[in-house]
Amino acid sequence: MRFWSLLIVAWLPVLQVLLVGLLGALLASDRFNVLTSDARRNINKIVYIVFVPSLVFSSLASTVTLKDIISWWFMPVNMGIIFLIGAVLGWVSVKAFRTSEHLQGLVIACCSSGNWGTIPLMIVPAICNEEGSPFGDANTCNSLGLSYVSLSMALGNFYIWTHSYSVMKRSAKLYKAKCKNQVQTDTNKEHFRQDETGDYMSFLPLTSENLSSDIGSNSVSEMISSGLPPNDVRGSFFSHCLTRTKDLLVEILKELWSPPSIAALVGFTVGAIDKMKELVTDEGSPLRVIQDSTKLLGDAAIPCTVLILGGNLTKGIGKKVIKPMVVIPIIVIRYIVLPACGIGVVTLATKLGFLPRSPLYRYVLLLQSTVPPAMSIGTIAQLFDVGEEECSIIFLWTHLVAALALTIWSTVFMSLVL
Repeated sequence: MRFWSLLIVAWLPVLQVLLVGLLGALLASDRFNVLTSDARRNINKIVYIVFVPSLVFSSLASTVTLKDIISWWFMPVNMGIIFLIGAVLGWVSVKAFRTSEHLQGLVIACCSSGNWGTIPLMIVPAICNEEGSPFGDANTCNSLGLSYVSLSMALGNFYIWTHSYSVMKRSAKLYKAKCKNQVQTDTNKEHFRQDETGDYMSFLPLTSENLSSDIGSNSVSEMISSGLPPNDVRGSFFSHCLTRTKDLLVEILKELWSPPSIAALVGFTVGAIDKMKELVTDEGSPLRVIQDSTKLLGDAAIPCTVLILGGNLTKGIGKKVIKPMVVIPIIVIRYIVLPACGIGVVTLATKLGFLPRSPLYRYVLLLQSTVPPAMSIGTIAQLFDVGEEECSIIFLWTHLVAALALTIWSTVFMSLVL
């Protein structure tokens, strides 16, 4: 009987998300054409810059203390383990099923990077507000749950914009370079060159021996002309590597220095400093209006996010540009293998005494292993102009399966932590 009651508690929040997402899909359809591509893009900017940071700040500032921040140290470790397992399994899937080169980075990113912000942001408050919620008082559950999700969102950005970004960037570069070389080869085959006698003969691609000799001679001539001794050449190489590493770190910091991350940092700071927390969150305090205003703005984050999510998923409807054996391994990894691994990691951490006693905290840790791929992967695919249509199809199927998977696994997770 307890299982069925937990199943109902787990299913209702997912049903709410499905209904609002369905509304977003209808508004984005050709019949209504309200949530157009430009409209979704503009609303998404407002959500990203205003609504989500407001929600993150208001939840963290009112609930987090310095003791809490220290006690939550296992969350980045848990996410890192799940991320690593997903990346390894994604790589194995790519090699086993011989995925197309331009999709390899996308598949690995979808297996490793989960939607650690948006989905928990929708599921956790809905469970807390459900009548008969197993996590106790709705207000306390909401505040703590949003604090956990806010930290999860900030950490998720770090993992996504470091490893997943670099993997997809490398995959896109290799694919584009191969396409460029193929075009050059095809062009060269259509041209002719003149020999010493004045006759024209067909231009054939260089053999590997000629190519290597040309490259070797060019490299030697460049080194001789530069006049650099071997030590200076090595120094120049290390300097080049150092410059590339510096550029990569700057690029990562730019991506991580996002409005939600800044809001999380400010929220943690306010929550950790007692005097500042009293000024912002206590009733009748001079700066209480800041907390009330951010909470008012933050309440719009979840419905807008779900509407946009439903509208974006319509891009994958009716398209057949991807093989089933690309999508199926992602679904198996994300909704069967990773949740089982997550249960093992959290159970072991609980037995070792690494986790606080909060059942909601352990539930959020388990939920992190069951979410669909991160929506930021679509942004990265669009950025590098590789695999955009395939990405929309993967998102469509993984989110459809997520409705069932989240319901079942949420029930299992709640039975484990309570």
